[in-house]
This record gives sequence, C-alpha cells and structure tokens, in this order.
Amino acid sequence: MPETIASVTGKSISKPAGPYSPALIWNNMVFVSGLLATLPDGSRVTEDVREQSMVVLRNLKNILKSAGSGFDKVLSVCVYLSDIADPAAFNEVYEEFFEKSYPARTVAGVSLPGEFKVEVSALACREDL
Repeated sequence: MPETIASVTGKSISKPAGPYSPALIWNNMVFVSGLLATLPDGSRVTEDVREQSMVVLRNLKNILKSAGSGFDKVLSVCVYLSDIADPAAFNEVYEEFFEKSYPARTVAGVSLPGEFKVEVSALACREDL
C-alpha cells in the first residue's frame, strides 16, 4: 500500500480541496499530485503567473522534502498553464528551483479553476539519480 504524504499538509501546504493526497510514496518513488498556488491557510494566490509559479514550486519543494526527496531527484514534471503564452514567465521561476539538471517535462494549455494560472505535478525518486 502506498504511503500518503499527510505530515506536510497544514504546515507548509494547504489541505487538498478534494478526495486526494498531495503525494504518495510507493517503494522509492514519490508521486506528487497537481499543485495550485495555495497557501497553508487555504487562501489562493491570484497574482501573475510568476507569483503563482513561485508558490506552486515552494509547495512542491515542501512535499519533496517531507518525502525524503528534492528537486535534484525529480524525474518528470507536468506543467499546466491557463494561458499557453506564459511558458517564458513560468520558466524564469522554474530555473530558480531546478538549477542543475532538468527533468523530463510536459507543458500544456488547459482550463484551470478560478484565477489559477499554473498547476504542476511531478514524479521523483528518493535516492540519488
């Protein structure tokens, strides 16, 4: 049975809005659900795509750390943008978090709820690559 990453919820990221886990650990792998720009108190960050990207990637960092992983162990990232013209703005923030080698990545234009402009999910391992 996968281990749920619940210890980080309420401390450094908000509780999920639906019936899902922010992340699961299966063997040595960390599966991170789609993350939106929400703060630990549940409030939404509605500023531009750069500010939302910063919050989303901080949430990802906190989940990975809680799971015994980190950005250097991320294998794949899926990025969902409400405006497909926003990849350059997203990339500016993304490069601050992924400094060494970049994981495989998919970017798609999608309809996101409310005023959200970016959503990110990831797959990581817990050992060095």
